[in-house]
Amino acid sequence: MRIFVYLIVFFSFFDLFSQLPIMSPLALSLGASSFVTGLVVGMYSFSNTIGNVISGFLTDKRGPFIVLLIGLFASAFSLFCYMLANDPLSLLIVRLVHGFMEGLIVPAAFTFLANRAKESKRGRSVAISGAFVGSAAIIGPAYSGIVAAKTGAPFIMAVNGAIMLILAIFAFFLLRSFTVAKKKQEADSKNFRVRYLFKSPGMVRAFAGAFFLMFSQGVLALVLPLKVEGLGFDTKTSGMLLSTFGIVAILIFLLPINRIFDKARPMLTLAFGISVMGVSMLFLSQADEMSLLYFAMALYGVGFAFLFPSINSLLIDSSSPEFRGKAYGYFYAFFSIGVVVGSSIIGYLDLSYNGGFIVTGIVLLVVALYTVFGMKRNLQLTDPSK
Repeated sequence: MRIFVYLIVFFSFFDLFSQLPIMSPLALSLGASSFVTGLVVGMYSFSNTIGNVISGFLTDKRGPFIVLLIGLFASAFSLFCYMLANDPLSLLIVRLVHGFMEGLIVPAAFTFLANRAKESKRGRSVAISGAFVGSAAIIGPAYSGIVAAKTGAPFIMAVNGAIMLILAIFAFFLLRSFTVAKKKQEADSKNFRVRYLFKSPGMVRAFAGAFFLMFSQGVLALVLPLKVEGLGFDTKTSGMLLSTFGIVAILIFLLPINRIFDKARPMLTLAFGISVMGVSMLFLSQADEMSLLYFAMALYGVGFAFLFPSINSLLIDSSSPEFRGKAYGYFYAFFSIGVVVGSSIIGYLDLSYNGGFIVTGIVLLVVALYTVFGMKRNLQLTDPSK
């Protein structure tokens, strides 16, 4: 069953990443202004954030199975609706519904995986899920960019809808045996308050890691193509550079090195990962040769590969099954917000592409220092021999 849930994770992120190259051109083709085009792109993340949070509460109350099922069927329906969008307003409405419904899926899927993972192997489990996310990040944009050139964006979304519908049908038969102790869960849920999530140091660092991971992704999406273009290369080069970091990350997720995520403390691997990402950003700001850019993106992939399992492990260690759905709901809400904030802040500051990389690198290194100091403080409060 875990493999099937991994497939759900893959196609959920595949749907997300396949939108990136085609949504702006689709909005413009329907007559949208530059401002409305920005709204069309951002509306998905906005409603997705709301869907993530609501998914968390519903998952804890009803269990991940029913939330997954609703999310898959509703996402399939919203994806087919892209074929009906014939003006900017209708496209905005479809984006709003699509983002919300898609937001129901991922927190429920990761809650399912976390609750089924053995404690001793929870690091490798989230590393494997990270490999599926990384694969979607590589395959999704390339697939939609190639196919949309011959068929159009609505066709891409309809294909994604068909995949979601097939997954929903299989999920109904394969996952309905998954049950939870509802009476205990509901009793514990009544005593739960959201503020408890933000009082746990591990949870706060998991949320911060999720936010700044996607903050850096938002900056990369905005600034890297500008840097590549400024150096005289075409847009295909930007795609190859982004694929480089994804390939490196996937190798670390799947190779035997992934055992480190079961043995090392998540705080340590988090600090290392986000530090490496920060260094790679600073390196990107200074690189002006293609070989150096590839090296910088490979370095970023190493950091990404250490950060993603770490923040997931922190979340699992800092939560119990009765409110893990809420934890994942907020966790992926911070994911969605991070992309928007990263690209928006760097765009608002109107920095050069090198300046954007420098600011982001410094921010990531500061977050890494915060994590290290927090880890030292925790060590002082516990038995040093542990």
